[in-house]
Amino acid sequence: MTRPTSADDRSTVTGRRRIAFAVHADREGLDGLPTLIRSLVLSNPGVCEDFVVLHPGLDDAEFDALRPLHPRLVIRGAADRGDALRLEGYDTVVVLDPGMVVLGDLGELLRMRHGVAAVRQWTDAGPDGERREVRPEELFVVQRADLDDALAARLASGGTVAPDGALIPLDARYDFPARRLHDDLPVPEDVVVLRFAGPPDAPGYGPANAARRRFEMGDEEFRAAYRALRGPKHPDLVAHYAPPLLAARPSLDLARTVADVYRGQGRYDEAVEVLALVVADRLDAPRCHETLGVCLMALSRYDEAEAHLLLAAASPGLAARAFAQLARLAWLLGREADAHAYAREGLAADPTDAGCHAWYVRTRAPEPEVTAPEPDPAGQLAHVALFAEGDENAGDKVLPEAVRMCFGDDTGPRRWYAQPVHRLVDEAALERLNARRGVVVGGGGLFLPDTSPNGNSHWQWNVPDDVLARVTAPLAVFAVGYNVFDGQLYRRRRFAESLRVLVERSAFFGLRNHGSIDRVRELLPASLRDRVRYQPCPTTVARHLRPGVFEAAERSDTVLVNCAYDRAGLRFGHDYGHFLAQTALALGALRERADVRYAAHMPADERFVHDLRREHGIALPVERLHTMSNDDVRDLYARARLVIGMRGHAGMIPFGCGTPILSLVSHPKLAYFLSDIGRPEWGLSVHDRELGPRLAERAAAVLDDHAAAVADVHGAQEFLWKTTQSNLQELRGVFGLA
Repeated sequence: MTRPTSADDRSTVTGRRRIAFAVHADREGLDGLPTLIRSLVLSNPGVCEDFVVLHPGLDDAEFDALRPLHPRLVIRGAADRGDALRLEGYDTVVVLDPGMVVLGDLGELLRMRHGVAAVRQWTDAGPDGERREVRPEELFVVQRADLDDALAARLASGGTVAPDGALIPLDARYDFPARRLHDDLPVPEDVVVLRFAGPPDAPGYGPANAARRRFEMGDEEFRAAYRALRGPKHPDLVAHYAPPLLAARPSLDLARTVADVYRGQGRYDEAVEVLALVVADRLDAPRCHETLGVCLMALSRYDEAEAHLLLAAASPGLAARAFAQLARLAWLLGREADAHAYAREGLAADPTDAGCHAWYVRTRAPEPEVTAPEPDPAGQLAHVALFAEGDENAGDKVLPEAVRMCFGDDTGPRRWYAQPVHRLVDEAALERLNARRGVVVGGGGLFLPDTSPNGNSHWQWNVPDDVLARVTAPLAVFAVGYNVFDGQLYRRRRFAESLRVLVERSAFFGLRNHGSIDRVRELLPASLRDRVRYQPCPTTVARHLRPGVFEAAERSDTVLVNCAYDRAGLRFGHDYGHFLAQTALALGALRERADVRYAAHMPADERFVHDLRREHGIALPVERLHTMSNDDVRDLYARARLVIGMRGHAGMIPFGCGTPILSLVSHPKLAYFLSDIGRPEWGLSVHDRELGPRLAERAAAVLDDHAAAVADVHGAQEFLWKTTQSNLQELRGVFGLA
């Protein structure tokens, strides 16, 4: 089954580490690679990095047996093993040998951040009485930034290296020679990598040979062995191994496993295809019906989705979860009463279910109000946006209001008609949009495939192309961002088709950073690229939108910190422990001179506080921004002396209020914004090897000369404000505003 998805690789922007396993093999060494790969996968089922095979000019067909064994196999020609040490395109390389088998967890090696590491072995003392370290063909962990040509040449030649700190020592269990196990000695339990230098079935090495033979198996047996493993598995590995098993022996359990992986990768049509083969209308498969319903909803096949979710809801154990999805589906279709009824049924099944409670509150009838005249639609602007509620992201609450402020003081329902971006634009909704003076789509990172996926556009606005083409009211895309994560998989074709219709139909098309402009232009035909314009996020110019209102007369002696945990694997990779330790180092220094507090944009953000206290003994007071009003959020950020944030709006909102910021970059959008204002030095990658000292140094510089830092923020805002003013003047003409 081919994979019609594409990864967005912006590691040069985020600093995300590119990691590979590498091995050099001639024709003789090629025989050992299947066993090595199987042992690596079965011993580390949650790890899936590139596996690079270097070879001295072998025919491509000779690697056919390896391709079913790993989804990220890379074949490259290379003269010798030294090329593995200097592997282009990667930051960290774990160099293996064809004679190795992996018996344990390699996580410690993948988390290493400095130097060149290997297991030390020593020669006998020479004439001068000193021992010299020798480097035969063994395992290395190479940080490319720390490998100079001289050291690479010595290591590649297997020559000696003086014990002067050039190599970081690894424990012997990471490169244990099988020759030490003669006379049938058992393999020590803590051995992680066992290395064979001779024939794998040599006599006298029974236990060692048995350890290797565990991984000598056929492809089908290997796939079955992977499936049988307990614990976390990497989704790319599951997606690679499970489909052949499913084709040979269809089963409900395996189908749901594959479908759940496809769902997590945004491959909803493939998930539906897999489940449809085994589910049909069976009543004994509620979990499959739930997954199928959610995936059909993501494809905008709403009637089918509702039918399968109702079947799932018949199971007591799944009822609340299924009813929460049914409530969301009904809300997407504008059926508020049905959504409320579904949420009520879910609460009857489980009164503690948070999802059902949120939908129950969101869809209940409003309290009776004093009768007010209905606003004239022709005098309103329609606003298509994510309108966050409850405990949702505080930034998504501040942002829609900031967009409206650009067009005047009245941000309420008299002037604005709200069209939730995730709600389906059907014929009735189209009629309501066309009755307005104009339609503003924005702001926020709406060019994102997976927050609330739909099959109509493959970005956040749930509008079919044919409906979008019939929007007759003037349409402006205002400060929207391309929010695809570094390394995230998405379907470019459907998105590109919808994007083309959107640009063609728009009277104004403004994106909130030049990085987004570049990414979107890549997806458009040449004739439309020049229509993509720059419109900064309005939160970044808040002090100009309301002069004197969103700036604090006095500042507290406070530094606010924010982190984000959605899609944590894409944000941190193997470096979360490193990030936590480095930020602990920096915050420890900052706490000696300021009141350091944590700014949680949503409840999930508080994981940082818990992990920091548990791992490093640092407790931070928490400011829960998701419970505050928009004015209170801006006031908190305006009164701080410095904000260190990972979320986009943990940087843009305080910046807009005139507060100095430093950004913890785990998503390209933060680097894009800092590039736009000419301050890339305000960003530090969460993967930065020296994050702690650098963060502490830059934060101290802000606090040492705070007046200059504030002035720098004000100066950086000027271009953003001038650009916004120019665009708004044009848009007033588009919408016929005074």
